[in-house]
Amino acid sequence: MKNDITVVTPTIPPRGSFLQRAVQSVSQQTLSAAALAIAVDVHRTGAAATRQRALDTVRTPWVAFLDDDDYFMPQHLEHCLAHALETESDFVYSWFEVVGGRDPFPPTHFSRDFDPADPIETTVTTLVRAELAQAVGFRALNRGEMNSGEDRFFTLGCLAAGAKISHLKERTWYWTHHPGNTSGLPTRW
Repeated sequence: MKNDITVVTPTIPPRGSFLQRAVQSVSQQTLSAAALAIAVDVHRTGAAATRQRALDTVRTPWVAFLDDDDYFMPQHLEHCLAHALETESDFVYSWFEVVGGRDPFPPTHFSRDFDPADPIETTVTTLVRAELAQAVGFRALNRGEMNSGEDRFFTLGCLAAGAKISHLKERTWYWTHHPGNTSGLPTRW
């Protein structure tokens, strides 16, 4: 179907209970996902490479990204897709409620529209046309103990590829902040 969505989730072995919660949130969507692609990082290649392996399997027109330690509110897929279709966007990001901490982004990240001339950093929890996501992809970065930056590089890559990016100013998912957040780095679990 032309609006089917695959949810892509990279995971690591120590996060089985988180993954279970993420998968359950996908199964409780008001708009059902057509597929769920989970890739397990057993060789410590990092979130970017693991996410790419799952993305490579996607055969639906849309892909929604969900980290294993985060989870969707029931309306996430429905509202993101409706916004994408209404605004004719290729890439939609919503915002989150924080579990176990506070929002690390400035308040303007939630309140302002996306400006291609001054792109803000979004999270990787987005809804993107699968063809675009696969063309841009996720590449492993060697940045030591710093955040891997895959979210930012993916957004900028989509923008460079001509994507129309739109911000759904609604909180539709939960971002889990926890001590020892691995930031997707292969050296941090």
